[in-house]
Amino acid sequence: MANDMPRLVRTAERRTDLDFLEGHLNRDTTMLVPLWRQQAIVHGDGLALPTLAVAKDLLEVASEVVFLGLIGDDAVFGVDISSAGSPLEHAAFTRARFATDSRQLLAQLSDTEAELALYSRALLLWHSRHRFCSVCGKPTRPKDGGHTRACAAPECRAQHFPRTDPCVLILVHDGERCLLGRQSSWPKGMYSALAGFVEPCEDLESAAAREVLEESGIRIGPPRYYSSQPWPFPASLMVGFEAEPLTLDINCNDAELEDARWFTRAELAAAAKAPREEGGFFVPPPFSLAGKMIARFLAQVPNT
Repeated sequence: MANDMPRLVRTAERRTDLDFLEGHLNRDTTMLVPLWRQQAIVHGDGLALPTLAVAKDLLEVASEVVFLGLIGDDAVFGVDISSAGSPLEHAAFTRARFATDSRQLLAQLSDTEAELALYSRALLLWHSRHRFCSVCGKPTRPKDGGHTRACAAPECRAQHFPRTDPCVLILVHDGERCLLGRQSSWPKGMYSALAGFVEPCEDLESAAAREVLEESGIRIGPPRYYSSQPWPFPASLMVGFEAEPLTLDINCNDAELEDARWFTRAELAAAAKAPREEGGFFVPPPFSLAGKMIARFLAQVPNT
């Protein structure tokens, strides 16, 4: 898929227009984003986006169909085809393959393709986990183009909406060194910025300070917002901050972290250039928010 593919327009105002949705589900140029057991399908380095002209029968096996928006005049729908036995045998997926590593997939897709893959995955995963009402336990039904589920019980009729879990990501640095940690479940040698979920009734800045203190024993000054990144694994929004340390002694008193260390700019630069070596370390890839923040730190002019 070409990198100059137009961006998706979510067109939220048309989600309740059944005539609009049904019309596009009968147009040959409508595109589908099929997911099979949470895995996207790719052709070469691009996302598989078959049109209804060649893949309308996929709608018959789809357990969920969600409206994602418009690209130009053409609609795009996410479809869960997990019930299909061998989807790659379909004529629309000749020489295609499953993207078994969804995170690595982000490195090869254009911005629009990445948004389509992640958006579809997030919505379809939410549907698969919310088939019953959390209020009364009765079945729920999709509505609003797949952006709402409503309880089918007449005495309840509660409405349920997709949720996003905010997670703070904090790169603590003093201009010369930055604080990175690792979890034991990560690939050997991988270190990243500290992170954690926001707790109920907690603002983002307080969450950032709390997480750094809990995980490393370091106290920080006021966090400065950098950027954010959707991370639907399964339903998070990463909110990135930078902060200066007020203390320097590390005390990993949180069971989540196996280790935390201060890394110099020179150490990070050398790791970025050299292949992984026994006993060495590496940081998240550049498509991730943590990778972008570490790259930004490396590009800044050191303190004098």
